[in-house]
Amino acid sequence: MKNSALLLPKRFILSVFLIAIFVWSLFSVCWNSGLFHAGGFVTLLQIVKGAIEPDFTPDILANGLKAAWITLAYAVAGMSLAILYAFIVGILASGTLTSTKAAHLTSKIFFRGILGFTRSIHELIWAWLFVAAVGLSPYAAILALAIPYGGILGRIFADMLNDVPEEPILALKAAGASKLQVLVYGHLPLVRADMISYTMYRFECSIRSSAIMSFVGLGGLGYEIQLSLADLKYSQVWTYVYFLIALVLLIDGWSNIVRRGLVEEKRVNGLSIGWLSSFLTVLLIILSWVYVTAGIHFLDLFSDKNIQYGQRFFGGMFGAGNPHPAYLDKDNWASALKLTLETLKMSIMAIGFATMAAFITVLPAARNIANGQLTLKKRWYNWILFGFIRILYIFSRSVPELVWAMMIIFLFKPGLLPGAIALALHNFGILGKLWAEVIEDMDSRPIRNLSSAGASRWQSFYYGILPNVLPRFLTYILYRWEVIMRTTIVVGFVGAGGLGIQFKLSMSYFQYTNITLLLICYMVLVVIADFASESTRKAVK
Repeated sequence: MKNSALLLPKRFILSVFLIAIFVWSLFSVCWNSGLFHAGGFVTLLQIVKGAIEPDFTPDILANGLKAAWITLAYAVAGMSLAILYAFIVGILASGTLTSTKAAHLTSKIFFRGILGFTRSIHELIWAWLFVAAVGLSPYAAILALAIPYGGILGRIFADMLNDVPEEPILALKAAGASKLQVLVYGHLPLVRADMISYTMYRFECSIRSSAIMSFVGLGGLGYEIQLSLADLKYSQVWTYVYFLIALVLLIDGWSNIVRRGLVEEKRVNGLSIGWLSSFLTVLLIILSWVYVTAGIHFLDLFSDKNIQYGQRFFGGMFGAGNPHPAYLDKDNWASALKLTLETLKMSIMAIGFATMAAFITVLPAARNIANGQLTLKKRWYNWILFGFIRILYIFSRSVPELVWAMMIIFLFKPGLLPGAIALALHNFGILGKLWAEVIEDMDSRPIRNLSSAGASRWQSFYYGILPNVLPRFLTYILYRWEVIMRTTIVVGFVGAGGLGIQFKLSMSYFQYTNITLLLICYMVLVVIADFASESTRKAVK
């Protein structure tokens, strides 16, 4: 009881602190009519009209199907490399193959450091670096997806291997099993289902990431969206956006089937879901690699021309031949740190907007509230609200942040606010979905007792639901803030402010040492966010 009494004030204090930080971030925006373009609202109406009346002519549909396949092929090829990298480095980062404590600690620190570095840089940054070094090759897109996603998956795989129950592992060791045998027959069978489940979730995310590879000219749905926006053909923009949403929903549905099959061992015509899914996965990987590398050999990456370009680019980043590199100049550091602070404010503003929107909509989005099971109150409009908000969540999270930013920048002038809104629009759908599932999974008995005593819906939420779900809500807010921090630099590419816009300018003007300086600031910001988020989550558990 004593611990419980201490936890509630901790969570309350944390909530107040987060609100205060959000309010502080709002002062970075000058709230006046100067935020908007002169014809911004007219453009907004045109964009909305395009959403209602998309272009479904045969040529556009055929082009959309082709672009969707390119997006899927890049995602599949990139994720296949990411899984391989994550599996190997994740095992090494877990320390399960080491014999001594010193080797175990060294292995974990070294390989977790590699995973941390590769996942801290956004996939679009990797794509831009690869394109600058080796040109517009499909391998640039594939490697740009594989490296950060491999880092994310590897970190999760390592944590899963470290968190397995000790009893089966100790039993295998007592029977004389080697480290490799303990891994193969002990650790991996226990985490196999969780590994596959999380990989399928990250695969859904990779579809959105694959779409924004377009920004550096690598094709796919994002490339078509970008071209249509440049031509102000908003009806075509939304056609390609709907293709992207359909692709994300297809992968999401496949992911749910696979996860259900792992739990329930379901069968289709005598074949287990697992075997059927494995066959389809292998087939899709083969088709994707054949398509994206048709006529292009991997060894072409190491041609004399590419090696020369790579040496010039990466050598330039390290200051080769530059007597006054930007990362050794105090004025450049002052400018970069100012942009870093702006980027931090943008991320806080974004998670604040997303949190408010999710908080307002989450109650009607929970299935056990819509059917009256939790509150014992059924209303004729419950299912209408449930369906509408759930569709809104899907729509919100299916469109990548960069695509949202490309459209919002037509309404707002360049600055922090359009970037924050674009990030919030994408993360609002994710937060809402996660929070609704938390409410659906909670124990309904205390809430039903409150409802039976005559409590209103909001009283039930404030006194019954909120105290139970607040820790999970805070955890998801902090987790999404980490993700937003990685993405802030990306929305800056289209003029949304922060480090991103300066990074784009530095790339355009070949200011290589300035790129290095901005990447250092960016990675430090991501690491600080990761540390602050992890420490805070532990404090409120």
